[in-house]
This record gives sequence, C-alpha cells and structure tokens, in this order.
Amino acid sequence: MNTLNLNNKKNINQLKQSIMEALIVFIIFGSIFAVAYLYFSTRNKERLALIEKGADASIFVKGKREHTAPVWKVLILNLALLSMGVGLGIFLATLLDTYSNLESDGIYPAIIFFMAGVGLFIGFNMTKNLDR
Repeated sequence: MNTLNLNNKKNINQLKQSIMEALIVFIIFGSIFAVAYLYFSTRNKERLALIEKGADASIFVKGKREHTAPVWKVLILNLALLSMGVGLGIFLATLLDTYSNLESDGIYPAIIFFMAGVGLFIGFNMTKNLDR
C-alpha cells in the first residue's frame, strides 16, 4: 500500500512538472504573438490615419538610398570584426591569466565580451563611413 501511494506522488509531481513546462511554452509563444499583433495592428492604424489625412502612399514603400552599402558587406564587416574581437579577447585573457594573480573565472568572460563590444563598435563606425 505504501509503494502505491509513493508511485501516485511521483506521478502527480511528474504531471505538475509537465503542466508547468507546457504553460511556459504557451506563455512564450503567446507573448511573441501578442507583440507581433500589436506591432502590425498599430502600424496599420497609423497608415490608415496618414492616408485619411491625405498623405501620399509612397511614404510606406522603403526605397533604396543612393549611397548605402549593401547589406552583405555590412554583415561580413561586423562578423569579421566581432570574430577578431573575440579572438583578441581570448588571447588577452590567456595572457592575463598566465602572468597575473587574477582569478581566471572572471577574466575570460570579461575580456572576451569587452573585446567583442570593441569590435562591434569599430564595425559600427566603419559601417557609417561605408555609407558616405
């Protein structure tokens, strides 16, 4: 009798856990749907209001600017600089770990993220110069 009661408790706990997992998935997808719905419905209302006021519908079409760099060039530039920043961060963290008394648990993530951020910042500035 005691083992039967123990099995029921395990089954109930497993059922609670699976319900919680399903609830989390539902909340995540529900949130994504809600954000997308609000974005598109708001955009539609704004466009209708502009059209009612007599604005030209051509403002909704994204046209090409004359002096913009292609997207693939910007993406490759930023990925290259991000990779170089991560590599340089690993190198610098290894040097600091080897030649200093700092704890390696904090050195590696700090230097890697810092150098990746520096690489992305340089990429941002280079992308601005590409557009000119």
